[in-house]
Amino acid sequence: GSRAAKVALRCRDRRGDITDLSYADLQRQTNRFANVLRGLGVGRGDRVFSLLGRVPELYVAALGTLKNGSVFSPLFPAFGPEPVRQRLQLGDAAVLVSTPNLYRRRVAAIRDTLPSLRHVLLVGDTDQPATVDLRTALAAASDDFEIPPTDPDDMALLHFTSGTTGMPKGAVHVHDAVVAHHATAAFALDLHDDDVFWCTADPGWVTGMAYGVIAPLLIGATSIVDEEEFDPERWYRILDEERVSVW
Repeated sequence: GSRAAKVALRCRDRRGDITDLSYADLQRQTNRFANVLRGLGVGRGDRVFSLLGRVPELYVAALGTLKNGSVFSPLFPAFGPEPVRQRLQLGDAAVLVSTPNLYRRRVAAIRDTLPSLRHVLLVGDTDQPATVDLRTALAAASDDFEIPPTDPDDMALLHFTSGTTGMPKGAVHVHDAVVAHHATAAFALDLHDDDVFWCTADPGWVTGMAYGVIAPLLIGATSIVDEEEFDPERWYRILDEERVSVW
């Protein structure tokens, strides 16, 4: 309907260049990602991990994974190889979505210790062996995807604690949690569909996923996504230029 043409995600890369994804764009891209997973034989309940900065593909992967009935688990890109390995192992990762740089620095050397990890999808030009070029795969995939029915208790998101008191512990969000994400976005954040919303928490942690990815899309707001790390001048400029109404 009328929401199709509206900007869902306004993504700024490190250089400050902006890519807008409308709600219709997001629907098509996430359908494509779900089709990529289906084509790889990744199905219901399989764990799809991301090790990505705040780039459009992270959002596409998260929602496309949920559409496929698979489980999404975002990792914080500042993690070193050992925290990454622990979580991929504990979470029984079947798929990892990353960049060539992060994969090479964090995962390539430990991949043979992760027997469950069947597929690595990389965003950007890559010569890494045994990996898939995600942008090429998305371009070749169909826009049409029929979302299979889910049970309210089906696992949707797998988050991990920070691991400061021992081995990281997995925290499960089921599909039904979306009801609470919607209600709290409306009542705690007072988020409306005409808001420009900026959640600066990284999607690698629970707040950044629940309130940076899922909740604003449920409400129909426009979300600001910035790839760069914290910089006071840049943040003031974004708040001003984008007329951010909820921060």
